[in-house]
Amino acid sequence: MKTKDKIDLRNIEKRLWREGYQNIAGVDEAGRGPLVGPVVAGAVILPKNYDLEGLNDSKQLSEKKRNLYYDIIMKDAIAVGIGIVDAKTIDEINIYEASRLAMKKALNDLNVTPDYILTDAMPISLDTPLEAIIHGDALSISIAAGSVIAKVTRDRLMEELDKKHPEYEFKNHKGYPTKRHLELLSKYGPLENYRFTYKPVRALMDKEIKKEEV
Repeated sequence: MKTKDKIDLRNIEKRLWREGYQNIAGVDEAGRGPLVGPVVAGAVILPKNYDLEGLNDSKQLSEKKRNLYYDIIMKDAIAVGIGIVDAKTIDEINIYEASRLAMKKALNDLNVTPDYILTDAMPISLDTPLEAIIHGDALSISIAAGSVIAKVTRDRLMEELDKKHPEYEFKNHKGYPTKRHLELLSKYGPLENYRFTYKPVRALMDKEIKKEEV
């Protein structure tokens, strides 16, 4: 017997399947808040009537579960697309527009063309019918799958950055402005892939400029 939560998570897709849509893409992003690294989006088209026990918004899952679901989704999905927008572009166009761009890139990366798109509260101008659903990653199985792909992909990029710059401890905080990260940022200064328009990084740079002027 299915639980209410599981039924709710597939409710939107069930409606769309009944309306005749076949390839429903759920898309979500990860990495709006970090001070360093890219914003990453994941787009996923799941098989009709697909279910995955325990799948939820990636923020509600442990790292171990996210990695497990990532492997399952990559194996079971009809198509998976990934979109990455770097820190320089985030600084140029702002994080909201960069998140939108990452989602478009993820959708374009799909090797199957969706006939309907579900996003996590992000309106995107496309020819394909689209719903921007508030808290969509907790309401749609397709968006939840996209959120897992995005989060795991971004975390792995930060782990690669950690190998190059272990002194920043990126593998622990993934670039988010934790107390420890801010301490390390103040000690070592920002790398080129930091987001220089973000307040803690900008404040540090302003402080350095003032020191030089004295």
